[in-house]
Amino acid sequence: MGSALDGRHALITGGGTGIGAAAARHLSGEGAKLSLLGRRIDPIQAVADELEATAIQCDVTDPDRVGSAFDEARAANGPIDCLIVNAGIAESAPFHKTTRESWDRIVATNLTAAFDCARAAIGDLLKSDSGRLVFVASVASLRGVPYAAHYAASKHGLLGLMRSLAAEYAKTSLTVNAVCPGYVDTPMTDQSVARVSEITGRSADDSRSIITNMNASGRLVDPEAIANVIAMLCLPLSRDINGAAITLDGGTTA
Repeated sequence: MGSALDGRHALITGGGTGIGAAAARHLSGEGAKLSLLGRRIDPIQAVADELEATAIQCDVTDPDRVGSAFDEARAANGPIDCLIVNAGIAESAPFHKTTRESWDRIVATNLTAAFDCARAAIGDLLKSDSGRLVFVASVASLRGVPYAAHYAASKHGLLGLMRSLAAEYAKTSLTVNAVCPGYVDTPMTDQSVARVSEITGRSADDSRSIITNMNASGRLVDPEAIANVIAMLCLPLSRDINGAAITLDGGTTA
């Protein structure tokens, strides 16, 4: 008996670490053919070697490179059936110290690149008998975040993009959804801990406790749990889940 995604091509941006790498393992376990994109070739190559996937270096903020990278993925694995838009960055600063350069960098990576990736795959996704587009958003898509206005704005925009595409393509075989994690046990959270330490002068342990306790559960979200939901959304049987923003935050947004 075959796996649910046997032979289907899943492309993951930011596929070398954290949520992207975990999603790659789950989708591979369901039989998907994988293309992993990332700015740094070494992490994505390591995951690709483990899973017999295709690793492609790509800075998603370069729209020309996005187009050529997606073409490389098609050449290796065929038309794209599932697109997981996971690449993202976070920064923090008081609003009055937030620079235009920081705003542009966050929006370019978290929102404009998501638009470019969706555009690059939309033709394939609509031709697939069960196309799947999953955006990795954040609980910052759903509420304001002090000291991270630019990050929250980019993630709110990502949710607006998701909901608009879900509505536009509701009568097709394509579904468009988002996962909205709280603070996750990933390198990005490690960077957040370092920034809190730098800004507040607190120890790394104290800073990690501050961030961990922002999740109602008092623990960081396991990237494997997020990957499990992403894989579920990609299944053909999930065709009636469309336009959903699924929170994984231990109850913070309850």
